Amino acid sequence: MVTKVQDPAAYLVEALELFRDLLASHKAEIDRLNVFPVPDGDTGTNMTLTVNSVVSHLAGVDTTSLAEVTRAISMGSLLGARGNSGVILSQLLKGIAEAFGALNGPLSSVVLAEGLMRGSKLADSAVLRPKEGTILTVARSGAKSAMALLSQGRAVEVDELLTEVLKEARTALIETTNQLEQLKKANVVDSGGAGLIYLFEALLVTCTAEPLPASLSSYSWLERAKELEGPSVLEANDVEQSEEEELRYEVMYLLEAEEPAVSAMKEVWAGLGDSIVVVGFDGIFNCHIHTNDIGAAIEAGIGSGQVRDIRVTDLREQVEEERWVRVAGDEAVDKQPTPRVKTAVVAVANGEGLKRIFVSMRVNQVVLGGQSMNPSTKDLLDAISACNADSVIVLPNNSNIIASAKVASTLAGLPVKVMATTNVLEGFSALMEYDPDASLEENFESMSSVATQLKVGEVTRAVRDSEGIHGHVLAGQWIGLSQSGIEVCGDLLPDVVIMLIKSLLGDGHEILTLIEGEGSSLAATRAIKEAVEVDHPNLIIEVHYGGQPLYPYLVGVE
Repeated sequence: MVTKVQDPAAYLVEALELFRDLLASHKAEIDRLNVFPVPDGDTGTNMTLTVNSVVSHLAGVDTTSLAEVTRAISMGSLLGARGNSGVILSQLLKGIAEAFGALNGPLSSVVLAEGLMRGSKLADSAVLRPKEGTILTVARSGAKSAMALLSQGRAVEVDELLTEVLKEARTALIETTNQLEQLKKANVVDSGGAGLIYLFEALLVTCTAEPLPASLSSYSWLERAKELEGPSVLEANDVEQSEEEELRYEVMYLLEAEEPAVSAMKEVWAGLGDSIVVVGFDGIFNCHIHTNDIGAAIEAGIGSGQVRDIRVTDLREQVEEERWVRVAGDEAVDKQPTPRVKTAVVAVANGEGLKRIFVSMRVNQVVLGGQSMNPSTKDLLDAISACNADSVIVLPNNSNIIASAKVASTLAGLPVKVMATTNVLEGFSALMEYDPDASLEENFESMSSVATQLKVGEVTRAVRDSEGIHGHVLAGQWIGLSQSGIEVCGDLLPDVVIMLIKSLLGDGHEILTLIEGEGSSLAATRAIKEAVEVDHPNLIIEVHYGGQPLYPYLVGVE
């Protein structure tokens, strides 16, 4: 027996730390293997975040105790799972952990094979409509190869078993290119399966304490990934509908409930969308769906048990915003110390310029996030807890974040009110009436009264053909949106911004605010100001740099 597996607890900890490092170092290549036409979470990023959660949970337990280690793996992967690939990975790790948990001595090839097979079956059962050519296929091939080797009736060492598993999993990964039409057209392998290969590598390298043989470490698919340009757009596991049947939102949350209630909830979800994955451990279930009905998806969970850590993602916009959040850093909350106040404010912002503006307006804590990178309930709760205040007002600044903010407010250990701001301009407007020395009720009333008086708009590119209020919109055109929908469209950015402003302005408006984001320019801003001043010479025009992705201009009139 290889000495590295004499201590199964230490072996698991070391292997998962190596798995995390391998994923982190190859995250970009795995992300670039996503080639489907609808924006979604990057597989490499989601798998890395999931394993980061596992390693963080392991850091808080006695790593000499196999029982504590296996429980931390199951719970850490469940609570930290992101996207379909992360949820599926959590089940693969849970299966391995459960098999290891029954050990009373060194690791054997039989127990390892059982763990791989158990994980594969758990992952298959977690996906409502599993597809071949995905991470599920690669996991199943690895597990079956382990069982086939044991069926030969001879003694098999752990390192020999893992060598066979890695070889067969790599073969299965290469074959995914021909199992899904989208992969075949792009000439790439499944991204989730590619990430899973690093788990098998980590298990083998930790077992032998030696580098991989050359025959197992040369990846043609990795070189192909490096050649690809542009952001990723969809995990293969998530392809369940055509572009015409697009489901725009990804909804994820943790659900504390009994198994029968969860089964009933899954039946409701089956009529609401696709890419449905529900997995659980000790009465806590990680729930994932793609849907166009956010409210119904969340209400189904509320009707089944206690819902927390709600995350709603706009799948069209996630890629660009996810890149911004990664560039901005891993810290979700600004932790700068502030003097104690009677009422503090927590605001959500998705650009460094916006963050600076909020801080200048005496916001106590700024949480990084926005339309697609919605902060979790925990992120908001941490920000509330970090406030040095008797009470807190939360400005979600996005309709997708209001629900999580309200859940966080109920869990906080101090009085909290959530103002239903749906964009940063409403947040800025509300802060004009903010008084840190006033009571929670006084601030909430005065801030709410001015936030509702603002008319707002935003400009971005159309990602597909659509219908606006005034006619047809072509993919690639600039579109100006108000709270009513698409107001204007056109091929030139300044013209669209000007038309949007004119549609928003009324006789009583005195101030126009422009927030510049990525894609704006000094020339465009100057042209916009000059055109508006011709018809509204007395209008006060304020320009600020927000740095927000996706929307080169945000517009507010008051």
